[in-house]
Amino acid sequence: MAYDEELADRIRDALGPELVNVVEKKMFGGLAFLVGGNMAVAASGKGGLMVRTDPDTSAALLRAGSVEPMEMGGKKMNGWLRVTTTTVADDDVLDEWVRRGVDFAKTLPPK
Repeated sequence: MAYDEELADRIRDALGPELVNVVEKKMFGGLAFLVGGNMAVAASGKGGLMVRTDPDTSAALLRAGSVEPMEMGGKKMNGWLRVTTTTVADDDVLDEWVRRGVDFAKTLPPK
């Protein structure tokens, strides 16, 4: 499945002026948005939004619902979350998730 191009456009809108500091890269069958070389969010090739968050807050975010851990090769990745398409249908909610991903990516050393 190709990534949702409409979601990618909405992510760009959510990034706003910060978009000038973001690099887009096709990864994992989707389109990732990188800050300082670190993935912040992605329009997933499996649908929905992938978000990189602080691993210390992942459990609380998972309990909030409509979010699941991202799995790669059958392994759950701590700090990587998949947010359903339905959840990010609302622009305000998408903005919150994009902000979470960008804010966390900014805490990481540049690549």
